[in-house]
Amino acid sequence: MEVTHKRWFVPELGREMGVNRYGHAGQPFLAFPAQEGNHRNWEDFGLIAAIAPFIETGRIQVFTVDSYDSESWTGNLPFPQRGQAHERYVRFIVDEVLPFIRSFSDKLPWTSGISMGAYHAANFLFRFPHLFGGTIALSGVYDLSDFLGEYADEIVYYNSPLWFLPNLTDPYYLEELRKKTIVLCVGQGAWEEPMLTHTRRMQEVLAQKQIPAWVDIWGPDVHHDWPWWHKQLPYFLEKFF
Repeated sequence: MEVTHKRWFVPELGREMGVNRYGHAGQPFLAFPAQEGNHRNWEDFGLIAAIAPFIETGRIQVFTVDSYDSESWTGNLPFPQRGQAHERYVRFIVDEVLPFIRSFSDKLPWTSGISMGAYHAANFLFRFPHLFGGTIALSGVYDLSDFLGEYADEIVYYNSPLWFLPNLTDPYYLEELRKKTIVLCVGQGAWEEPMLTHTRRMQEVLAQKQIPAWVDIWGPDVHHDWPWWHKQLPYFLEKFF
């Protein structure tokens, strides 16, 4: 498998950030790690190996990125500063990571992620549907209340799909989202709450907005853990690629 590594200092984030590219051709995926993980998260926990047949045959190429969770939503900053920090990460993804992906492919990348990474994957698609082609989000939460309690401000609102999507009326954004491939998956086993509740609520919101989505709720034996994500991601990739 061809692996390309890029690492550079990002002044706005105050540290170096890394991206790994796995593959040589195919549909690009922007892949977010589990909570507070880095660009090696998918490889270190076996997810790259689980989807290797798709990568090695040139059906997909995967760009794994560092998180910025511990400096933003899950860190110790005062709540208002967490959102400001996250917006700097958003600019890093949009202004620096996406051009890096475009240097290898002219296709709109899909997003994907597991756990906290699923939140990022879905949130980026819903906020910037013109920049992405679809998402496969596994075991995600879709608002920030688990990290911020009852605190809310404008940044938190616009980074919580369960909050802003119900009020979305802009025809451009709605039509863009209706063109996308959206997959939200969750199990019903151990550690899958509140992800299960969030996913069911997302199913209702997307239906109300007439945004097509494949919301797939797996059984009570399906836990919030890597072995199940190893099964789920190849399952969905096979359906589309």
